Amino acid sequence: MVYINGGSGKRQVGSHVSYYNDGDLILIGSNLPHCGFADEETGNKKETVIQMKPDFLGNAFFDISEMTNIRNLFRQAKQGISFAGKTKKILGERIEALNEQTQLERLLNMLSVLNELELSKDSTILNAEGFSMEMQMQDNDRMNVVYNYVKDHFQENISLEEISELVSMTVPSFYRYFKNITNETFTKFVNDYRLVHASKLLAEKPISISEVCYESGFNNFGHFNKSFKEFTGKSASQYRQELRSYLK
Repeated sequence: MVYINGGSGKRQVGSHVSYYNDGDLILIGSNLPHCGFADEETGNKKETVIQMKPDFLGNAFFDISEMTNIRNLFRQAKQGISFAGKTKKILGERIEALNEQTQLERLLNMLSVLNELELSKDSTILNAEGFSMEMQMQDNDRMNVVYNYVKDHFQENISLEEISELVSMTVPSFYRYFKNITNETFTKFVNDYRLVHASKLLAEKPISISEVCYESGFNNFGHFNKSFKEFTGKSASQYRQELRSYLK
């Protein structure tokens, strides 16, 4: 579970990449690859991370009827879940307060938070229905290497040869491996990551659309415009204009 108090940035969970604003609250299932959500440019006040082992209360505790809601929440968390609105604000404050509580208070309040997350109407499943990216630890480590490399180098040209060598695989093997795990090609994943970054720049920086294009890792303005419209359903200029109207 990750709560980011304020700020804006990109969330990358499984094969899902998107932009968050005014903080974030997300729940990530076991062995679901993801990248860090906050850095020196995020502008957040504080980031709270809670890690739980699946059996942290014993092998059978979550099988009892009283834990039905939390058991269902953990099942959905295999796809990654984000929470917005009042849920993010109210439960985010309670999550931050856990650090100041006794061990028993922390445990009881943590179970209460998990139960309320399952009941929340402000939740969004981050990966497609039926999607599950739960993997063996070796695969998880490999995908984390790939994801972090994309996060650090998306503004550059990333070749399949380069990324395949990074994880000690041949190009054909890596191509099949990545598509089998994520249900999309590596090229599309990088492209989507760049488009999410472009939407972030359009929202936050008063720079030209051509500058947004190149700062997001695209080297062809026409390709950027076409890709952005396919990704958002709007042109970059329309996206920025509608966002400004919404914020007024």
